[in-house]
Amino acid sequence: MNTKKPMSLTSRVILGMVAGILTGFIIRTLFTDNGFVDAYIVNGLFEVGGKIFIASLKMLVVPLIFVSLVCGTSSLKDISTLGRMGGKTLAFYITTTAVAITLALVMGNLFQPGAGADLTAANTFTSAEAPSLGQVIIDMFPTNPISAMAEGKTLQVIVFAVLFGIAISAAGKPGERIAAIFSDLNEVIMKLVALLMNIAPYGVFFLMAKLFTGLGLGAIVNLAEYFLVLAGTLILHGLVTYSLMLKGLTGLSPITFLRKMEDAIMFAFSTASSNATIPVTMETVKNRMGVNNRVASFTVPLGATVNMDGTAIMQGVATAFIAQAFNIDLTMTDYLMVIMTATLASVGTAGVPGVGLVMLAMVLNQVGLPLEGIALIMGVDRLLDMIRTAVNITGDSAVSVIVAKSEGAFDESRFHDPHAGEKEEEVHLRQSKA
Repeated sequence: MNTKKPMSLTSRVILGMVAGILTGFIIRTLFTDNGFVDAYIVNGLFEVGGKIFIASLKMLVVPLIFVSLVCGTSSLKDISTLGRMGGKTLAFYITTTAVAITLALVMGNLFQPGAGADLTAANTFTSAEAPSLGQVIIDMFPTNPISAMAEGKTLQVIVFAVLFGIAISAAGKPGERIAAIFSDLNEVIMKLVALLMNIAPYGVFFLMAKLFTGLGLGAIVNLAEYFLVLAGTLILHGLVTYSLMLKGLTGLSPITFLRKMEDAIMFAFSTASSNATIPVTMETVKNRMGVNNRVASFTVPLGATVNMDGTAIMQGVATAFIAQAFNIDLTMTDYLMVIMTATLASVGTAGVPGVGLVMLAMVLNQVGLPLEGIALIMGVDRLLDMIRTAVNITGDSAVSVIVAKSEGAFDESRFHDPHAGEKEEEVHLRQSKA
């Protein structure tokens, strides 16, 4: 009789990640100029496998947001609850972003990663024009909700789902029948998430192997101080700021919280996309932490769209680095302007491709720093973006727990249960009887 306990999902994902990193380094070292390996392994198997995994995650984002949010909103007995919950969520997101950018500026000036660097930019960076805050608010309301879903416009999907859920709640008996259908759909979609999570170790392996076969370590060596200061600040914010906030506002254990975040953090690190990680983040806060769907369905998609603490930290450290590298002194007024601009931009540039660099360009323009400085840091941005994304989704999850606890929509016994969520991760395919 085999009593060996199967390896947990977390262990399998870690194994896939480590194996991918080692494979990437081995190929980079031993098969640098091998055309077959490059064409059929790196740009063949690894790239195709990684892109299929990312596409599969993104495939679930819109249906998960729409169905889950409709379920959550339609279950509200008092619509004023939605306004109160939304106000709390936005307030927490904006506050943590302001704290993040302040911490980044302090660290950037304390360690001065660009001091004494005689750097010139060989390339220039051309920023896409960011929309005004007013235009972003207008664009939140879809003229065609089907088109918004097809194009993956998260804010528009959120607005339509909330309005549709409110209409279901107000429709009486017909609304109850529709709500029951959406409840069943939500269960099916969450099972799809579980199915995808079970093949995640392979997807993570392909992503890491492809990345580390082409990662330019020379750029990291040249910008080592900037890399270390930024990475250290991101980790400090992710571990300390959120832990203090969680403990102070809920009394819950930050260690338990971080342990339950392991899977979602590794997914975020591998994909470098908060939006692509939404299905995993949602599964984590609902099934592993005990956040009720009516809160999680609102806070997680909104956070993936507007909560950019990791990006704000990058802006703060990068601003200090570029100012020091070009020997430009910033005043206290300039630093306050950076904090205000970066905090507002975290909402104002939601949905813009290359959002991190667009936001940084806005900040640099605001304080008169040369945009050429962005070209200096682009070589190491891909790896740092992976860390930023992990910080972002940790913030989304922490705020989800805090808001749920304050709204009485939190299962504390599930939060303390180390095995919570394991049953939901299992997928059993029925076999027909012979």
